[in-house]
Amino acid sequence: MGLLPIHEHLAELWTIRERRALTDEEQADFEHCLAVNASHCRRLANLYNMSLLASMTDDTEWHHEICGKIEKLDGTPPAFRGKNGQI
Repeated sequence: MGLLPIHEHLAELWTIRERRALTDEEQADFEHCLAVNASHCRRLANLYNMSLLASMTDDTEWHHEICGKIEKLDGTPPAFRGKNGQI
C-alpha cells in the first residue's frame, strides 16, 4: 500500500500538533482523518482475510474478485474520491 492523501494530511496535522495546539477545526479534521484511515484499514484487512479464505478453499473466481477489490482500495480511500472515482 502506497502513501495515500489521508496519510499525508495526517502527517501534516501531526507536525503542526508537535509545534502548537491544533485549532478546533484542525482537531476535527485530524479526528476525521483518523476515522477515515481506520475504516480504510478495516476494509482492507477484511478483504485480505476473505482473499486468504478464497485461496484456502480453491475458489479462484472469488479470489480474483476479492483481489480486484483490494486493488481498488489500495488506491485512494472513498472519502477522497469524487463521484466518478477520481481524486
